[in-house]
Amino acid sequence: MEEQFKKIAALIGDPVRATILWSLMDGRAMSASELAVTSDTSPQNMSMHLSKLLKAGLLVAESQGRQRYFQFSRREIAQALESMTLLIPYQQAGHRIIASHGPEITYCRTCYDHLAGKIGVAVTDSLFKQRLIRQGKDGLLPTARGMSWFAEMGLDVEKLKRQRRAFLRPCIDWSERRPHIAGSLAVALLEKMFALAWIRRVRNSRAVVITEAGRKALYKKFHIEY
Repeated sequence: MEEQFKKIAALIGDPVRATILWSLMDGRAMSASELAVTSDTSPQNMSMHLSKLLKAGLLVAESQGRQRYFQFSRREIAQALESMTLLIPYQQAGHRIIASHGPEITYCRTCYDHLAGKIGVAVTDSLFKQRLIRQGKDGLLPTARGMSWFAEMGLDVEKLKRQRRAFLRPCIDWSERRPHIAGSLAVALLEKMFALAWIRRVRNSRAVVITEAGRKALYKKFHIEY
């Protein structure tokens, strides 16, 4: 186990490979050419790094025409990388991320496949305050009131519980240093917010923009004011 850990640590520790992994944190697949531009390296060098990440089982590739698109082989990898950011001193982490991505990244963003940032934490706080979710013995659970609330949102809680992944769990937010929700229910909630056009993605960024409709909905549903 120790030797395997050392190999993974060495693999992730390379600056180019670390950039590749961080670039994939928004959950979307990227081509080798896109990753080469993001990582500021040559296509030949990118091919070598991608080969190592594929061999280690951290990434998978899917061919579409002449292009190959890369993404994490499993969501646990994104969770592990997000957790690693908590090792960075808070002020240092916030300053560096804001400098490279802008303040929007800490305000509202995706944490691979669920909502994060100040808004993600505020949504989680609201779910607790409204008593829609609670801390159970083995993790977070929706209350009876919460079951009705999520159903009104068009989310099938029972179906989400049957997925082969965590249903609802806390995920410590690296910028807020407090938990937002993760798991299949959090993923479904984020997808619903995109579908309702409450939020929209920012090109080439994990940042998420809240629309005017979203501002009204977040106030109505979560009592979040701006």
